[in-house]
Amino acid sequence: MIIKKFQAKTEAEAVEIAKKELGENIVVMNVKNVKKKGLFAFLKPQMIEVTVALEEEQAKYREKKPAPAVAKPTPAPTPAVAPVAPVKPSVISNEQAAIEEKLESLQNLLEKQIMKQEIKDDDLLKDDQEPEVSKAKEEVKEESEIDKFTKLLYNTMIDNEVDEKYANQILDEVEKIQKPNMPIDFVLAGVYQKMILKFGRAEEIEPAENGVKVLMFVGPTGVGKTTTIAKLAGKFCVEQKKKVALLTADTYRIAAVEQLRTYANILKVPFRIIYTVEEMETAISDFSEFDYILIDTAGHSHQNREQQENIGEFTDALKDKENKDIFLVLSATTKYKDLLQITDTYKDICSFKLIFTKLDETCEYGNLLNLKLYTDSPISYVTCGQNVPDDIEVFNPQKTVKQLLGGKQ
Repeated sequence: MIIKKFQAKTEAEAVEIAKKELGENIVVMNVKNVKKKGLFAFLKPQMIEVTVALEEEQAKYREKKPAPAVAKPTPAPTPAVAPVAPVKPSVISNEQAAIEEKLESLQNLLEKQIMKQEIKDDDLLKDDQEPEVSKAKEEVKEESEIDKFTKLLYNTMIDNEVDEKYANQILDEVEKIQKPNMPIDFVLAGVYQKMILKFGRAEEIEPAENGVKVLMFVGPTGVGKTTTIAKLAGKFCVEQKKKVALLTADTYRIAAVEQLRTYANILKVPFRIIYTVEEMETAISDFSEFDYILIDTAGHSHQNREQQENIGEFTDALKDKENKDIFLVLSATTKYKDLLQITDTYKDICSFKLIFTKLDETCEYGNLLNLKLYTDSPISYVTCGQNVPDDIEVFNPQKTVKQLLGGKQ
């Protein structure tokens, strides 16, 4: 596996530089702002550093041909301030195994365990031992370290409530591309990359190219659907200056209706209660000149057949509409077995994207990976508090994988 870092003024420019050198199959593993250093740091432009990875098998073809030349700035004679340019491969190669602070705490834990094993192994080695025997001992020790490290990664994922089936699957896939005597950091990087690939990209809400975008939110009771809708509506109205209308089909709970009505009044956007599919279609037609229509639905037990059929009537009415998204809102604190039953219920009703709420109420994020792999549905947003509209963000696979592997937040 090849891991390199590239710097540029923007993330897009850094990724483009990486693609020119490594090809289109790179995986972005980390993006961060570069701290400006030196006496004249304030004069330097802000730079973005992107860490990318590429499987060595994918790089073989490019190695046969020279990579496209990347333009370099003309060096000035002894400049007072060093010019900022993309990091050279020769410099980057010395740092291939590092994933920066992302997995710092995990590596510290690993080092402590390996140090204990090394002390035991050193006691077994004698001064008069033949070189061949010593070499064999070293090879056994390296294999032992890899095994210990793999077990450590597995236990860390299990502690974070990743389903053992998926934890084994990830480690098996990394083991298949391992080479003899591969450094431990490469195993770590391989697992990190595999997990990011399995999460895939977050699918953020985008406006329709033509007409209004209809967004429907479904899910069980108590997961925070109404608050999530308010947070998104607030971002659309306040930050993006979009025209938004709010509808609710949650006629079972008066409190939910009044809550959404209050948010609508604060945001000064239209609000309407809909009781039937026909009323929903009328409302969509009435607000056809808007940018977004957000529809709240009644939360129900996945064991309540009548309510399930009621939700199904509304989602079926959207099937033929081109500019629509349906989001299944789930709580990250819900038991895994219950989440499986909930998603099975909604899979029978409609296709959906995922939103996870209440990340601030749990330390284990394994269910995010479990449900992504179980449903094969993209994760769009996560919420981490009750503040409207601040406590919602686009799902970040890199940040979540870091947490699943025990990295510092």
